[in-house]
Amino acid sequence: MASRIVTLLVNGTPQEVIVRPGTTLVSVLRDQLELTGTKRGCADGSCGACSVVVDGKAVRSCLIPAETVDEAEVTTVEGITPVGGLGPLQEALVEGFATQCGFCNSGMLMVATALIAENPDPSDADIMRAISGNVCRCTGYHPIIRAIRDAAAKMRGAQQIAAE
Repeated sequence: MASRIVTLLVNGTPQEVIVRPGTTLVSVLRDQLELTGTKRGCADGSCGACSVVVDGKAVRSCLIPAETVDEAEVTTVEGITPVGGLGPLQEALVEGFATQCGFCNSGMLMVATALIAENPDPSDADIMRAISGNVCRCTGYHPIIRAIRDAAAKMRGAQQIAAE
């Protein structure tokens, strides 16, 4: 099969990339678009380090052939990071000592982003279910769960204030 053009909306910016059949989304993001916040981990979908949000759902980008997400909206960790600072989820991970080596962080952040967008008040069980496909070898999961819970509460408070 021949290469083809795939059009994506990545972090709010339209992108056209040429992909060969079977080229993974993680390869497009890292190698063609130079968005290296998405980590290339296991390459078989078992670690979650490559998680991104595609059309509102967290996915493992190492398992997604890029041609299957033509016309999709893709958000990477760069897309949730404000210029000159950190977003609420990122701040919560740092403040809650939920980062050590940092390798899992971008995947955890993207899974948490999709979860909170769908459920602004997740229970610990909801958070555990959401991050269950993401491996962290350093922190254990308790600080990550707490950080996501804290960030969700902070984000709900900010939304409430903005609505008033």
